[in-house]
Amino acid sequence: MTAALIQARDMTVSHPGADLPVLSHVSMGIQPREIVTVVGPNGSGKSTLVRALLGQVALTSGRVERARGLRIGYVPQRVHIERAMPMTVRRFLSLPTRVSDAQAAAVLERTGVPGLEQRQIAALSGGQFQRVLLARALLNDPQLLVLDEPTQGLDQPGIVAFYRLIEEVRQETGVAVLMVSHDLLVVMRASDRVICLNGHVCCEGTPQVVSAAPEYRALFGAEAQGTLALYRHHHDHDHDHVEEHVHGPDCGHHHHHREG
Repeated sequence: MTAALIQARDMTVSHPGADLPVLSHVSMGIQPREIVTVVGPNGSGKSTLVRALLGQVALTSGRVERARGLRIGYVPQRVHIERAMPMTVRRFLSLPTRVSDAQAAAVLERTGVPGLEQRQIAALSGGQFQRVLLARALLNDPQLLVLDEPTQGLDQPGIVAFYRLIEEVRQETGVAVLMVSHDLLVVMRASDRVICLNGHVCCEGTPQVVSAAPEYRALFGAEAQGTLALYRHHHDHDHDHVEEHVHGPDCGHHHHHREG
C-alpha cells in the first residue's frame, strides 16, 4: 500500500468544559486518488474531524501525520459573503492569492461553470456557488480535496450532479477526496471507502460493507435500509483485497455536544 496523504493515529479531541470528548481514539487515513466519505448524525464530530486533520483544532492526544508538502484544497461548510457587497466570481477566485485569467477560466471550465467570471457572487444559484467554491479549491492543484457538507441547500438533482463532478475531477486530476456528508445514498455511490462516525469510528470499509454493518443500520435506521437495498444486488468479485470492517464501541451512543 502506498503511503497515506494524511493519517490520524489514535486522535482524541475534547472541548474545554465538555463531559465527553468530541472525538475519541480516531484512527484513519486517506490514500492517493481515494474518495473517502465520513457519515454520521448531527453532533457526531464530523466537522471537528475535518478541522483536526487540517490542523485547525488542537488534539488532546494522538497525532496527525501529513505527507511532506501536502497541497490541500478545502471547501468549507459555510462561506460568509456579504450579499450586499459587489464581488465578481473572478475577484473571488483571486482571494487571497491572485491567479491569472487563464487559471481562473480553466478551473471554472473544469467544474462545469465556464464563463462566469464577471457574474456577481450574490447572483449565483446554490449549485453554481458550490461549483465556484470547488473551482477555487482546485486552483493550487491539490493532492487532497476536503469537502465539508458540500451539497447543503442543493436539491436532489443538484446533489447528484455535484458528486458526479467530484468523481470526474478525481478521474481527471488524480486528486484524493475527503467528504463529510449527510447524503447517504448518493455518497455511497461516489465513495471508495466510507467511515461511519459517532464520536469514534463505528465502522469503516467499502460502501457495500458499511451499508450492511449493524452499527451503520443502528445509527441511521430507516435511511440505512435504502442504502442496503442499493447494494444488495451488487456482488464484489474482487477477492484480492480484504474489505476492512472495524467494529468500534456501541454506535447507538450519542455524544451530547455541539460542533462549532
